[in-house]
Amino acid sequence: MKMIPPTLFLLFTIIAAPALAENWPSWRGPENQGISSETNVPVEWGTEKNIAWRLPLPGAAGSTPVVWGDNIFLTSVAENDLVLLCISTEGEEKWRRKLGSGNRDVRGDEGNSAAPSPSTDGEHVWAFFANGSLGCFDLEGNEIWQIDVQEKYGKFDIQFGLTSTPVLHGDKIYLQLIHSGGAKVVALDKATGKEAWAVSRPSDARQECEHSYASPIVYDGKEAKFLLTHGADYSIAYDLESGKELWRVGGLHPPGRYDVTLRFVSSPVAKDGMVIVPSAKRGITVAVKTTGEGNITEKKDNYFWTHEVTPDVPSPLIVGDYVYLCRENGNLIVLERETGKQLYEERTNRIRHRSSPVFADGKLYLTGRDGVVTVVQAGPEFKILAQNEIGEAIAASPVFSNGRIYLRTFDALWAIGSE
Repeated sequence: MKMIPPTLFLLFTIIAAPALAENWPSWRGPENQGISSETNVPVEWGTEKNIAWRLPLPGAAGSTPVVWGDNIFLTSVAENDLVLLCISTEGEEKWRRKLGSGNRDVRGDEGNSAAPSPSTDGEHVWAFFANGSLGCFDLEGNEIWQIDVQEKYGKFDIQFGLTSTPVLHGDKIYLQLIHSGGAKVVALDKATGKEAWAVSRPSDARQECEHSYASPIVYDGKEAKFLLTHGADYSIAYDLESGKELWRVGGLHPPGRYDVTLRFVSSPVAKDGMVIVPSAKRGITVAVKTTGEGNITEKKDNYFWTHEVTPDVPSPLIVGDYVYLCRENGNLIVLERETGKQLYEERTNRIRHRSSPVFADGKLYLTGRDGVVTVVQAGPEFKILAQNEIGEAIAASPVFSNGRIYLRTFDALWAIGSE
C-alpha cells in the first residue's frame, strides 16, 4: 500500500474539514427537529471560560439565529427599527438591513416585534417581523424582494403580536397567520415572494384561543409529506403543493372544560412517522401518526398515546427511543417513544424556560430565561452534566454549527467554544 506524504495528507484534511461542519438553516435546525449531528460540542462554559467571542447587539429579541458557512443571520430591534443582521463566525457585523419600524414590546421582558427567526438556504436569507414585514436578501445583503403580509392578507388581530416563524422548504416559504382577524395559511414562491397558494384555516376556537404564537413545520418522510400548522385548538396538516387540508387533530384542552386563554406557543415536532402535538398551560400532549386523513381527533387508531402534561412553551424533541418535554418551569420529562410511558420528571433549573431544547452528541441543552444552560445526559436516566451561566437573559434557542454553540441573549451574540 502506498504511503500518503504528510503534506498531502494535511491538504486532504484541510479540504475535507468544512464538509464536516453542519449548517443550522432554521430555528430548529436542519430538519426542523431540534437535533444537531455535531460532535465534540462544548459541555461547560462561563463568562470567562470556553468563550470564543461576544458581540453586543443593537437591541433585544427572542429570535434564534441561523448559520450557513461563515455567516450568522439574526433579527433584532435597533431602537425603533426592525433589522436583519449578518454576523461573521469571527464575531464581526458584516451588514444590517432595515425591514420596517414600529417595534412593540410585549409582556414586559417577554418579547417584541423581532421574535420570529430568519431562515436560509445558503443562497438567500428570509426574515419576518411581527409587524408583517417579510423580506428576502442574498448573502451580501442585497434585497431580492419585500412584502407587507398584513397589507396582503389582512391586519393581524393577536394580543402579543404574530411571532410565528415562517418555514422554508423546497421552492416555497410557508406562513401560518393564526389570529382573530381571519386565520390563513400561505405559501409563497421563495424566489419572488409571489403567492403560490393561500387558504383559510377554519376553527371553532374562540377568544384568545384563536391566537397562536407557535410556528409551522414541514415533515418530509417516506410515508407522508406535509406542512403542519399549530394553533386555534388544532394541529392541521396541508399538502405542500396545493394547500389542501390533509388532516387535523384537536381535543387538546383539559377534559370537561374550555380554557379561553389556552393559546399555543410550543410548536409540534415530527420524526419517523410520529408527530408530537403539544398544547398549552394545563393541556395535554398527544402523539399521532403522520398518515391521518380528515379530522382524526376521535379516531384512536391514529394515536400512539396521550400524555396528561404539556411543555407549554418549549417545543418537544423526538430522539431515538425517547420523547423529551422541557416544561415551562424547567422540569424535564422523558417518555418512551412507542408507549408514552413516563420514565421520569426531574427538576433542572427552576426558572422560566422560553427556548426549545436541542439534542447534540448524546446530550440535551435546556436554556432558562436567566441565561443558565443545563446540559443533561440523554436517555432513560436523569443526569445533569453541567449548568453554565453567562448572566444575560435568553429566550432564543441554542444553535450548533461547526463545533460551536451560538447563544443569542437580549444583549449580545455569544460564540461558545475554542477561538
